[in-house]
Amino acid sequence: MQIPESILTPTARLWLGLCVSLVSHVAISQESVRAAEIAQCLPGEISTWGDGKDRPAHSTSMVFVYDHVGAPAWFEEAQVFGAVQKAAQVWSLCGIPSSVLRQAGQASQALGAVRVQWSAKDSAGNFGLANLGQRTLSLGPEAFALLRKVNPTYDASQTLQMVISHEMGHHFGLMAHSRRCVDVTSYYDNGKGAKCFARDLTQLNTVVEYRSVLPTACDIERCRIANGMQRPTVSSP
Repeated sequence: MQIPESILTPTARLWLGLCVSLVSHVAISQESVRAAEIAQCLPGEISTWGDGKDRPAHSTSMVFVYDHVGAPAWFEEAQVFGAVQKAAQVWSLCGIPSSVLRQAGQASQALGAVRVQWSAKDSAGNFGLANLGQRTLSLGPEAFALLRKVNPTYDASQTLQMVISHEMGHHFGLMAHSRRCVDVTSYYDNGKGAKCFARDLTQLNTVVEYRSVLPTACDIERCRIANGMQRPTVSSP
């Protein structure tokens, strides 16, 4: 119910104005902090869960080939292909050029490309799974179908982008998961009670998904480190 401002006392109107200004300021501040975390990687912020050892990508230039077969009906081919392109473009900022092609049969295999595919089997029930040995990035149709069933009104395009960006990071050499909440390679917790960290932890509950949908500055810096482009400074628990 909306209360007509005319029936409020002068003091109440003053408090109402202050509250509206405060809420607007907090919203702006919250967004600016998260945006800064995405754009900046401050000294000491790179940290992983210690669940893997980063290593160089398998190639000095990466090729990803997208196969739309088996994709959920609500995802257009151009949409998913575009998401793969966006992820590859940002990961390329770490100094490893990449290109994205549509399914090209045997030619793609000859290039040593990473196959981006929809596969319930190869995604093992996850939203996505990277297999470096097989050079695949498998998206899980069943996981996305369950998400749609549970929340039909949710726009899964951001989840799609985040999953692609996260799994692609493994192919660029980032094997350990980040402990910085906002990184696309992050885990929010390690399943043992330990939590990720952020510059302002109170913000984690102010947005649906705090994790970035694309690689952050720290993700890119870790990629550079993994591929020998600067000295390592990664810390682990």
